Amino acid sequence: MATKHEQILQYIDQLPIGEKISVRQIAKALNVSEGTAYRAIKDAEVKGYVSTIERVGTIRIERKKKENIERLTFAEVVNIVDGQVLGGKAGLHKTLNKFVIGAMKLEAMMRYTGAGNLLIVGNRDKAHEQALKAGAAVLVTGGFDAEDHVKKLADELQLPIISSSYDTFTVATMINRAIYDQLIKKEIILVEDILTPVSETIFLRNDEKVSDWYRYKEETLHSRFPVVDHGMKVIGMVTPKDAMGHDFDTPIEKTMTKNPMTVSGKTSVASSAHMMVWEGIEVLPVVDDSNRLLGIVSRQDVLKALQMIQRQPQVGETIDDTITSQIVITRGKTKDEDIFRCQVTPQMTNHLGTISYGVFTTVVTEAANRVLRGYKKGDLVVENMTIYFMKPVQIDSIIEIYPNVLEVGRKFGKVDIEAYNDGVLVGKAMMMCQLIDRQ
Repeated sequence: MATKHEQILQYIDQLPIGEKISVRQIAKALNVSEGTAYRAIKDAEVKGYVSTIERVGTIRIERKKKENIERLTFAEVVNIVDGQVLGGKAGLHKTLNKFVIGAMKLEAMMRYTGAGNLLIVGNRDKAHEQALKAGAAVLVTGGFDAEDHVKKLADELQLPIISSSYDTFTVATMINRAIYDQLIKKEIILVEDILTPVSETIFLRNDEKVSDWYRYKEETLHSRFPVVDHGMKVIGMVTPKDAMGHDFDTPIEKTMTKNPMTVSGKTSVASSAHMMVWEGIEVLPVVDDSNRLLGIVSRQDVLKALQMIQRQPQVGETIDDTITSQIVITRGKTKDEDIFRCQVTPQMTNHLGTISYGVFTTVVTEAANRVLRGYKKGDLVVENMTIYFMKPVQIDSIIEIYPNVLEVGRKFGKVDIEAYNDGVLVGKAMMMCQLIDRQ
């Protein structure tokens, strides 16, 4: 039976898009305490189908599909620009296709403004009105208000008109940054994107026997299955090592591995890969917040997803991407020696103008990663790293990284790294890594 928390989430999920939600309303409708209702609403907000806006309240919004993550709702725009909703609150759940900066004559402005757009403009009442009639929402910059008849029109058309104290350039930058951050998120594949759902997953119940494991093994040609109780909560994992050697009538809960490692749907595929490599796991159960089985993810699933990530075009750069793109490889004195050179740019420094510890760690890790790829194709997972900083490296300096592979095996690598600036040793590192094969 579903818990009160889950019942509230199901209730919220079934509300129409744009519906206003309050703690008191939910508590009264489902006969729960206001504390329980508040926690469920916050959980729904985390899950992405509720948005809370200052001076407006909490509203049901459309949950984004993964391929559409770069689109923002007008409710999110209000939060991004610290805005105030002047009218058209019923349309806050809608998504914007693009934003238009209204720094031109009215006629030209309207040529670029259409349905689903957001017009960013100052106190130009005619532009506000024309944009709404064209099906676009309006963001008024500079903290200006809108005319009463424009607000009324926004309410009628259910198109938001928002006011922000920031100027046009700042607002456009903030929205662009938000879209860019979401593009980076789009590249990160989560376990929920690749799992085999529970409806297609073979699992054992705790009162089944070893004979059932043999039967499932023959039917599916797989040998690793999660074990659940009657509430579908994962309580164990059974593998050939657990089952073989026991009588067929032995209860499975007496042979299973208890408290197995699990992941949630929001865990990244990369994190799951690291867990599988470190722990030698072939299959991970995927569970919800109550530890109920949602499905499974196998090592093969994870490897396929990692290969897919490599083939995807980059649509958003992280700070690590910015740093590693500046690393240049040159040949050393010997044929097998690679030297990694990197210039210390302003973005790579701390408040003192010297290279930050985090950036230095990223450069060292990338150098080790690249040199190990010469020995073995695959991904590198840092298991242990010791770094010594001898001297600060100031802005605009060139650092030279010399990685020396001490040991490399089938699943393990050990690298010694030295960093120089103008021929002077400025840092050292010793790194031990796990290696993930590309199969």
